[in-house]
Amino acid sequence: MTAVSQSALPTRQNTGNATWIVVVVCGVIAAMHIWKLPSALSEVQADLTISLVQAGLLLGLVQLAGMLGGIPASIISERVGLRRTMALGLGLLVVGTVISALASTSEVMMAARALEGIGYLAVTVVAPALIRRETPTSRLTIALGAWAGFQGMATFIAVLGSSLLLQVTDWRIWYWMMAAITAVGIPLLLKYTVRDPQREGGVGAAFHRVWVTMRSWKPWVAGAVFACYTLQWTAVIGFLPTVYQEYGIGTVLGGALSAVAGGVNAVGAVLAGFLLQRGFSVRPLVITAFLVMGITSFGVYAVDWSTIPGTFIAQFILVCMFSMIGALIPTSMFRVAVDLAPTGGSTPAVVGLMHQMQNSGNFLGPILLAWLAAQAQGWHTSWWLTASAGILGIALIMLFSEKRLGVSISGS
Repeated sequence: MTAVSQSALPTRQNTGNATWIVVVVCGVIAAMHIWKLPSALSEVQADLTISLVQAGLLLGLVQLAGMLGGIPASIISERVGLRRTMALGLGLLVVGTVISALASTSEVMMAARALEGIGYLAVTVVAPALIRRETPTSRLTIALGAWAGFQGMATFIAVLGSSLLLQVTDWRIWYWMMAAITAVGIPLLLKYTVRDPQREGGVGAAFHRVWVTMRSWKPWVAGAVFACYTLQWTAVIGFLPTVYQEYGIGTVLGGALSAVAGGVNAVGAVLAGFLLQRGFSVRPLVITAFLVMGITSFGVYAVDWSTIPGTFIAQFILVCMFSMIGALIPTSMFRVAVDLAPTGGSTPAVVGLMHQMQNSGNFLGPILLAWLAAQAQGWHTSWWLTASAGILGIALIMLFSEKRLGVSISGS
């Protein structure tokens, strides 16, 4: 009997909202591990004697596993099941966070951060396929729109929560709290998701499904478009608390502003899901988002807001526009991704490949932005990075037409 990818099974028509909501919650918890660091970065730098460029590396290191492990993670998920892979990822996040909380050197912290990256990858590679498998077709676009906002939701909760908690405790206690929150996610996942179906074939069959997928050009281009987005968004939002501190804005206010800027990304993702549900085309939405991100990031960085009293509010509005409209991109690309697997291919492999490429952007973005800021001795040239990524993203999405995407964007 021919092996069939579990992610390629028809979406269930009798399932309600519980499964995809739980999957999104687990994704938010996983992504909080990325965003638990920015508000604590200054404290971690002082505690472990880390330079600005090393801090950029630490911010991006959690993405290193995603750069290298998306395809291996998809092979594992094809073999052991989507649900088990996600539970394993949450467990690795718990272990990595505990090690980080006990770290006394930058080397241990970075190693633990890499382990967290593996756990984060395991969760996020399988989540869209799990949503597709368990969600009725009529709700799929909305569910994937909510999933596309998991980073924004996590940013809001983690950045705001850490900014407030760090006023009364230190970063290590915050990390212990994150480990506990993540541990709770495991039984939540097991309770509200169904068991993985019995797998047909062995490792060879899983490799074959992944290989068929990798031979298709569409996942590669979709991943490159995603990378052009993540390179910008992670760099800008990740360093926002540091930028506000340099402007003399208090830690709590700076953290709150950064949290809101990240949180509106989730709002934009959900709104993008409704736009797609109503029949808006992917390509115009993505192009619009890249244009808005380029224009707003120029305003954020080209103007020296520190010399204009009180006008950080205008900069904050631009950042929010950058984040919210930018969310059109991940929502569109996740909706496309779950249907890009060729015949005999694997949806987790599509998402895994996209993750490898998007995490390249997540990894390189903070490092490149920190390097530009260090070279210019300020943030005023940082828009060069975002503008270049936006231009490349527009050029790549133009390789797609709605016909060549081969999906029903309306989700109906």
